[in-house]
Amino acid sequence: MNKLITNTNVKIDKLVPGGQGIATLDDGRKAFFWNALPGEIITEYEIIKKKSKYTEAIATKITNDNPHRIPARDNIAISTSPWQIMDYTYELEQKLALLQESFRQEGLECNATHVKTDGKQWFYRNKMEYSLYWDIAEERIKLAFRKRGTHRKIPINTSSLEMPEIYEKALTIINDLNARGEEAYKYQSLLLRANQRGQISGGLYENYQPHPVFPNLTDKILGHEYSYSPNGFFQINLPVYEMALREIKEHISTENVLDLYAGVGTIGLSVARDKNLTLAEVNKSAFAELERNCMRARRELGIVGAWRSHGEPVGAAPATAAGERDRYPTSQDSSGPQNGPSQKRQLRSVLSKSEEALDFIQPDQTVILDPPRAGCDAKLLKKLLKTTPRKIIYLSCNPSTQARDLRILTEKYKIEKIVPFNFFPRTPHLENLVILNVV
Repeated sequence: MNKLITNTNVKIDKLVPGGQGIATLDDGRKAFFWNALPGEIITEYEIIKKKSKYTEAIATKITNDNPHRIPARDNIAISTSPWQIMDYTYELEQKLALLQESFRQEGLECNATHVKTDGKQWFYRNKMEYSLYWDIAEERIKLAFRKRGTHRKIPINTSSLEMPEIYEKALTIINDLNARGEEAYKYQSLLLRANQRGQISGGLYENYQPHPVFPNLTDKILGHEYSYSPNGFFQINLPVYEMALREIKEHISTENVLDLYAGVGTIGLSVARDKNLTLAEVNKSAFAELERNCMRARRELGIVGAWRSHGEPVGAAPATAAGERDRYPTSQDSSGPQNGPSQKRQLRSVLSKSEEALDFIQPDQTVILDPPRAGCDAKLLKKLLKTTPRKIIYLSCNPSTQARDLRILTEKYKIEKIVPFNFFPRTPHLENLVILNVV
């Protein structure tokens, strides 16, 4: 059990990007508190991590409540969505302030004025992975999440983030397990995903067994259909994601577009399928979905051929990859009449790390970046500065690493626009879009 600290008075100074409230303890160490808001006094807390220079804890008793504090809807809120404790307007204000602070720390000005949202705070997630909990008293399995900072499971009373169809399906599966007399120890977790029509795919992961392959789902994004695996990467909040894609599309001003960290292709294929488009993705499972989505787009656009690479890594631009061009010719190489602009368009998919697909970066181009939380590789940033494509569109799930990368890119680029989006309401997470033009 984690240590409980009582008879103390610790004042929360502000929120930090991780989502906790930060304070200074009597011994001078910093402490990061879950379930705490600026100005509040923590009189009791449970330590979940203790290091030489800082402590992480959960506030269990509070005085001087922040005026924006509200009761959390779910008993597992600290584990899944720790910002349920504040009103929604305050959440948006705090996210904007944290974004501006991330930019300020890198010496950059953040010209964003508000966080964009569709106004929906609850039941937006199209994917959820549950733990399974064995209730000894009732001798039955229950859905659960792990308590933050521990391996202990907490059974769920309510869950307000995922689409209702997901939670209902999860309860049906648990009831079926209980009817068969199953026990929780057999299973690692239960993963379920829903498309926007409420169709469900996914299932149970058994311990010590290979993960099953679940049937694919399809969804329409900006009117275009995409196929994806329930246990692969796909956006969690599609309505707000579409808001971001519409913003991105407004800034595509070149005929040539390169989509790096492309995933299953939903950014590039949604905003630039009418351009000469190249998409690069390293994950083989995601790339297989990307290929299927590209094939669908080629059929819709009437593109009769397209160069693609199955090599790993990619080190050469299409013009030097003769073998692949022979196998998968571009539409310019295809025999037969060239009927209209679609016959001249290129749509290429590349299996490669983004930092190893550098030869695809060209000056007369818009480059779309959507990297993981760690941000962009140094080699990629160096290549962008050397080649200076006309425009860079940078979507990030981690404004801190994004600001670090932007500080480097502003050597040759000017930030035109910053637009944050609340992809993950009631959590500290923020998606941020930055448009850069070459100076």
